[in-house]
Amino acid sequence: MGGLRFALLGPVLVMDGGEPLPGLAPRHRAVLAYLLLHAGTVIPMERLIEAVWGLDQPETARSQIHAAITALRRAMGGTEVLLTRSGGYLADPGPGSLDVREFSDLVAEGRLREALALWRGEALADVHAHYAVAARALLADRRLAAIEQLMAAELTAGRHAAVLDELAAHVAAHPLRERLAGQLVTALHRSGRQADALAAARAYREGLAEEQGLDPGAGFLAVEQSALAVARSSFLPYDVPDFTGRDDELDRIVTDPRGGIVTIDGMAGVGKTTLAIRAAHRLAGRFPGGQLFADMSGHTASAALEVLLRQLGVTEIPPTEAGRAALWRAELASRRVLVVLDNATDGGHVRPLLPGSSESLLLITSRRRLVDVDGARALSMEVLPPGDALALFGGIVGERAAAEPAAVAEVLGLCGHLPLAIRLAAARLQHRPRWSVSYLAGRLRLADLATPERSVAAAFTVSYEQLDPAEQRMFRLLGPAPVRDVEPHAAAALAGLPVPEAEDLLESLLDANLLIQREPGRYTMHDLLREHARSFPEEDGAVMRLLVHYLHRSRSAVRQMFPANVGDRPGLPPELTPVEPIRDPAEALRWLDAERGNIVATAAHVPRICVGHLAHALRPYLDRQAHHDDAVTLHGIALERSRANGDPDVSGRALADLAWTHWRRGDYEQAVDCAGQALAVAEDDPFPRSMALHTLGDVAWRRRDTATAERQLKQALDLARIAGDRAREGFVLGDLGMVLDRPGRHEEARRHLDLALALHRRDGNPLGEARVLNQIGALLCHQGRPAEAVERHREAGRVYRAMGNRTDEAAAFNGLGEAALACGDPERAIDEHTRAVESGDRPERARAHHGLARALLGLGRAGEAAPHVDEAVRLYQELGVPEAEEARSLMPDSSRRSSRASGGQPVRPVRTTA
Repeated sequence: MGGLRFALLGPVLVMDGGEPLPGLAPRHRAVLAYLLLHAGTVIPMERLIEAVWGLDQPETARSQIHAAITALRRAMGGTEVLLTRSGGYLADPGPGSLDVREFSDLVAEGRLREALALWRGEALADVHAHYAVAARALLADRRLAAIEQLMAAELTAGRHAAVLDELAAHVAAHPLRERLAGQLVTALHRSGRQADALAAARAYREGLAEEQGLDPGAGFLAVEQSALAVARSSFLPYDVPDFTGRDDELDRIVTDPRGGIVTIDGMAGVGKTTLAIRAAHRLAGRFPGGQLFADMSGHTASAALEVLLRQLGVTEIPPTEAGRAALWRAELASRRVLVVLDNATDGGHVRPLLPGSSESLLLITSRRRLVDVDGARALSMEVLPPGDALALFGGIVGERAAAEPAAVAEVLGLCGHLPLAIRLAAARLQHRPRWSVSYLAGRLRLADLATPERSVAAAFTVSYEQLDPAEQRMFRLLGPAPVRDVEPHAAAALAGLPVPEAEDLLESLLDANLLIQREPGRYTMHDLLREHARSFPEEDGAVMRLLVHYLHRSRSAVRQMFPANVGDRPGLPPELTPVEPIRDPAEALRWLDAERGNIVATAAHVPRICVGHLAHALRPYLDRQAHHDDAVTLHGIALERSRANGDPDVSGRALADLAWTHWRRGDYEQAVDCAGQALAVAEDDPFPRSMALHTLGDVAWRRRDTATAERQLKQALDLARIAGDRAREGFVLGDLGMVLDRPGRHEEARRHLDLALALHRRDGNPLGEARVLNQIGALLCHQGRPAEAVERHREAGRVYRAMGNRTDEAAAFNGLGEAALACGDPERAIDEHTRAVESGDRPERARAHHGLARALLGLGRAGEAAPHVDEAVRLYQELGVPEAEEARSLMPDSSRRSSRASGGQPVRPVRTTA
């Protein structure tokens, strides 16, 4: 008998020389398939019996298994594939003889069409054993994941038209598979079939709502918005039509054929941004990958990376700065992109955005010389030479400039030859036909100017004086407003005006060159103009109106996204201006993402108690979108304000929120400290006490102090019920179930988890539902039922994706990885844990690296495992949890050093952009 080949990706077959072996009964195929699915693992008799019959086991089960093994060995001619071990049976197929393994290997190598060609229909198609449903679903999910990866590669390669029929067939077979649906929308859009793209998006939305009662996830929404909008590759601001001079500087940039980095420095108002944007528009054709823009003023590097990645069309944004920077470099490595980074503070501000090895070009403007940006070509700007200054002024003013050359020279001198000041002064004269240049010079001379900074202020003063009173008031209000930019609703709240009137005033200030519009519907000020506006007396109550607007609009948005998490609390201030409600979860997420920085900055500016209401309202959004830094800032402000106002109720809630946020990001010592303070302050309020005890119980569980964890979680559960906090009740029940998951209490643990799941589903809380599904999956895996665990983790992942909650989805990836390893599929475990590394917070990243190390060691790839052991140990030590020693025990220090010396590298995620 020649070499045998085993096929499970369809009807179960044993092939010998290309011909199927005869005489295999259905029961024989069921036993063989289960052992092959767990090849390399010894399967005890009891587990094999349960897999075949479940709870409905015949009295002859053991003898039937023996008979099946005997028959299989006889049919295979004595080939040593099915081995008897002291603990049970083991399948040991030879290399290249099992299609399931070959499929995994080909997928890992990127040979996706070859991998998918191995499928002959539904996996295990003729197996009717108890285990078959879950195993078939797991294999089907792996096939779909490979199809999605293949479609992503085809779309990235521009073959959208070629795969349309193939994609449509896959979506017809799996209409609720979100990534496939998004890929079909993308392919239709790129093929110019806009109406069909809209129809495909609508079909997915309606099917998801009808079948599961859910809205599409943020990932699909981003694909939909990108596909249904006009294709856009340039995000550059407008290029001024009257750009004048700077020929030498412009030539230095546009005639250099290299990519790399160019820094442009100079004083405020000298025209750095205008030069960078003019150069970028001139160079756009050389950078077909896109032309991007980010204003760094008011942006952290992490926030700027999010903006730029979204401009590239990336919809899944890592939660950490390091993850975003790595993805940014990966994206730029494969395309030629031009990027303008405006208003950088210093080299450290932009260092995470530098592209590494890339043919892209970065133009960076700053008031400081960026001497610490390695490899940059520096360009320093001075004020305009007299000839260029005259050309700029004359180009705006026209014939009057030629008629009064002496007055023009005086105006230019009073403006310090700064383009910003010249442009503002000339714009005033342009709109005042009865003014002479001499009259304008006289107006400017009143300031008795001696420095460029005062020259700009004089030009501002003249521009301001020509505004009508309502425009002047809006200008004065925008200066002190602690926001990076403003949209009409916020401006209306700031001024106490109807939205249409506020929008008209913003447009008037834009026409007067006193505002800048870098994207539709949002307005910002040059920083010098902002400083000038702040020189006027501040209007009482304006910023407070803005904060109250943000409070009520935030509550409206969060209520759309998390309906069970927003309730009315005593002392909620009334609306001071009409607040337009948020219509749906997609609009809510867009608005919160756009305004998050402005909201936090405004809260820091206003010393009033409603900050506590704002922090509490935004807590679920900040928590679930992993904006933990902003959450710490906002809850910290609420704590500071409440202590100053002597309000222990708000202090207790702020401390409890801080405790939970620190727990979520893995700062367990700070979590314990804040939770202890919350319990001391909130003596009579069950809501924060429940959250604080919940946090303490979870930390104790992570530290393996199960007795303390159980006691504190039970106290938290009682208080949550007293407070009527059903969401917290469900979360605590689930966590308590995990604490009880130990010998002798498995049934009690499962009862808690089932109750938590029912509670979350009854209240329509998908966040809680997904969390508990993951917990049930972990419990099943601990109890030796990994195939069932897979289904729970997959379901949790679907719910997280529907919410756009990529950070918490990492827990589902890790659960799938652990279940895959328990099922004897380390290749699949590597895939899942790698996805968790990309998206998870610190605790989940530690878990993912631990899982990667175990899977790689199981494959004998110690060199690749060693860096993951190191990273898992480091992260666990930062968390202060016992798993550090468990991870370290996987490989002795000497083995890890040897593996690193031999060139071992961690597994790197493979990125697709579709």
